[in-house]
Amino acid sequence: MTDYQPSSIIHPRPYRAGWIHFTNVAPILDPLVLPEGVTAITGVPTQMNEALLSGAVDIANISAVEFIRHADILAALPDFSVAVLGPVYSVNLFHTCELPDMKRIALTSQSAMSVALLEVLLREWGLSPVLERAEGEAEELLARGFDGVLRIGDSALREWYGVVGPFTDETIVPEIPQTGRGIIVTDLAEEWFKVTGRPFVFAVWAYRKDNPPPPELLSAMRAARRYGIGHLAEVSRRHALKLGLPEDVVQHYLWNFRYHLEEADRQALNLFADRAVPGHAELCFGPCE
Repeated sequence: MTDYQPSSIIHPRPYRAGWIHFTNVAPILDPLVLPEGVTAITGVPTQMNEALLSGAVDIANISAVEFIRHADILAALPDFSVAVLGPVYSVNLFHTCELPDMKRIALTSQSAMSVALLEVLLREWGLSPVLERAEGEAEELLARGFDGVLRIGDSALREWYGVVGPFTDETIVPEIPQTGRGIIVTDLAEEWFKVTGRPFVFAVWAYRKDNPPPPELLSAMRAARRYGIGHLAEVSRRHALKLGLPEDVVQHYLWNFRYHLEEADRQALNLFADRAVPGHAELCFGPCE
């Protein structure tokens, strides 16, 4: 547990947060009560990436690859992450043929992180399919002629369960076949683990180095995380209703995440940075000189 606290700073205007409020951060953001002087907006990853870089917000849980690409001006909170060790269930490549046979893959425009991870993995596999921007559900895009479809977030979680589910009380999730209805699901975080043996960090909580968050916001975020993780069944129940998924599936999904950016996560993030963004600036976790 870090004792990092930035020095007190008097902000001339409200400190602005940009939250990507997918289910995977519900244990942090659902219970979060913003302190006085802090405002927040929400959006998809690419929107919040742009908002932070443009100065529209001061802190955001952005795609790790955008943090890496702009490590010269951004720092990450030293104890917050959205990471997994193995499968993530919500960053999936849906495909109808084996990986080496894929010719065209549809990419979502909502996430720079998942696209960067896919590009790294394709190089590892020695594959070079055509990558095209296209939006829609996986089955729809596969029916339109794509061999693979990259999907992320809550939609990808629902579509994954639609392919490999339903489950019973005896289902052991890591052992279920990742296929159904003629569709194969490749979990990109699990593939990263197979290649590297490391966790994968999808997002960090980043801010501009010249404008760190007030201590009150960090305290509120840490308190919210403690509460959310301690009440995971409650959080899972609420989001299962929103997603139209079984509660135990959502709970399994959430307890899988690593929210504290531990040393293993930092090492893995640096490894990914070297492969995805050669020549990047040094990654800074916490107060930066």
